[in-house]
Amino acid sequence: MKLQKELDLTAQEYASAVFGNLDGNIRMIEKAFLVEVTGRGSTAIISGDEPNVLGAFRAMSEMFGIARSGGALDEQTVRYCINMVKSGEENALRELDAGSVFITSKGKPIKPRTLGQKKYISAIENNFVVFGIGPAGTGKTYLSVVMAVRALKEHEVSRIILTRPAVEAGEKLGFLPGDLQTKIDPYLRPLYDALFDTLGQEGFQRQMEKGVIEVAPLAYMRGRTLDNAFVILDEAQNTTPEQMKMFLTRLGSGSKMVVNGDVTQIDLPDGKRSGLVDAIKILKNIEGIEQVRFTEKDVVRFRLVAEIVKAYERSSSRNTKGGNKNVQ
Repeated sequence: MKLQKELDLTAQEYASAVFGNLDGNIRMIEKAFLVEVTGRGSTAIISGDEPNVLGAFRAMSEMFGIARSGGALDEQTVRYCINMVKSGEENALRELDAGSVFITSKGKPIKPRTLGQKKYISAIENNFVVFGIGPAGTGKTYLSVVMAVRALKEHEVSRIILTRPAVEAGEKLGFLPGDLQTKIDPYLRPLYDALFDTLGQEGFQRQMEKGVIEVAPLAYMRGRTLDNAFVILDEAQNTTPEQMKMFLTRLGSGSKMVVNGDVTQIDLPDGKRSGLVDAIKILKNIEGIEQVRFTEKDVVRFRLVAEIVKAYERSSSRNTKGGNKNVQ
């Protein structure tokens, strides 16, 4: 049965946002739902088979809600709306209408863009230790740095500590040229990029010089108690169980820890267990510790990243059902 349905977008600015640059968003809706969408002023007219029209209408209604709340309707966001509608979860999208969690040095508001990101932010706000587990491109590293800078600016912590295991490809840090900072900088570039965005380069340099932001290899955490600090361990899948235990037991009074990793991207030598895989099994159901799982739906990079993640997950489920030392 054919159907034509109208969606009133109330104002031209919202209609322009929903339709996208050169109607790019609408082309995605038409392709995903096999409908035709035309515009008349601030009204969108959707035509096609009834179930397809109703699906497109729901997706565009959610896009309208995001535009009205000040959110950006880029390609990744539109695809997320489409996927959520197709999986019957569009009502949950309204939870993303909340305000920004931070304003960057350039005045850009930071908001969760997926339900996984929203859950992650909430977990960081309400727990002492949070594990962010999932594929690349889901915003784990960036959002953890945003939350760390917010905690620093709101005087919830007095310093930020960033660390990451240095898994070298055949080289040891001691044989690389330069001082310690020069040697570990390449391993921490994603964290630096997020700090530059949130603080600005000058602000970041000032905080580094004052010792408010500290960047160190994981091995340098041994023997310390980290009080009043926001501590981020990135690429945690490349820790050993001993390193992970050492790191987690550094937690001090007034501190938060965020541990990020992807258990499908373990670079440890053969025979070595991942400390992240161990930790998420051992530390289940402990009050004050929360685990947030991201999926390919939460990937906010270029759409092909989500497709690549999905393809690898399908391959992994076929080939490793018998179990693997490093994959749950």
